[in-house]
Amino acid sequence: MKKITLTTDAIHQGDLILVNPAHGLKAETQERLIPILESAPSVLLQERAAQALERLMAAINGWQGIAPVSGWRSFQEQNQIWDSTVRESGLEFTKKYVAVPGHSEHQTGLAIDLGLRQEHIDFICPDFPDIGICQTFREQAAAHGFILRYPAGKETVTGIAHEPWHFRYVGVPHATFMARAGLTLEEYLCLLRQYPYGGPPLETWEAEKEYRIHHIKAPAGITLELSETKGHSVSGDNVDGFILTEWRKSDAQ
Repeated sequence: MKKITLTTDAIHQGDLILVNPAHGLKAETQERLIPILESAPSVLLQERAAQALERLMAAINGWQGIAPVSGWRSFQEQNQIWDSTVRESGLEFTKKYVAVPGHSEHQTGLAIDLGLRQEHIDFICPDFPDIGICQTFREQAAAHGFILRYPAGKETVTGIAHEPWHFRYVGVPHATFMARAGLTLEEYLCLLRQYPYGGPPLETWEAEKEYRIHHIKAPAGITLELSETKGHSVSGDNVDGFILTEWRKSDAQ
């Protein structure tokens, strides 16, 4: 058996952390950030998210018609965007489309805004239509670990207006499960609480791989004993616990 210890700090780290109006970031991301394109050196993502995005774009030749708009932001940059949008468009508009500094997914390095490649791209609300290459991206996103974070009809759940341009990396199998079930990240994490560690897991198959997922409501210093024959990943939820995902090690990706 392999033992891993989960710390309090780790609750606020990982691909599945919830960042929204009610749950802010505890600290700037400590993960490595890399440019998603040589031609866009200022648009950064966490390395695994950037690599997944590149695989997706390569599969659909996406960069020919899609432009990167905004990736990782520091607290200072998010604060500047908030202030400038309030000045230019008013507080009501800003509250719909710009997260309060400290509560922005962009500060995680796991979120990307994309726009249809054209001469002028609006930074706050880029055009990302439901046709052509943009729709192809949207349809393929989950298979590469990305979700449309703020879908239409879920505004009361997410606290943010519909943003067809904003995608969040959560990894597979979580993205594919959420897309298939029509769940936001808030709703998915709520669902996972019905599968506490020690009981039956949430089971899902993706690309002929079986995944078993548990929620762990964990105090500081909890130690897990995991099978050496299985692959696993652990992400904090940024609330009060962790998501444990296991799969057969021979099939690990």
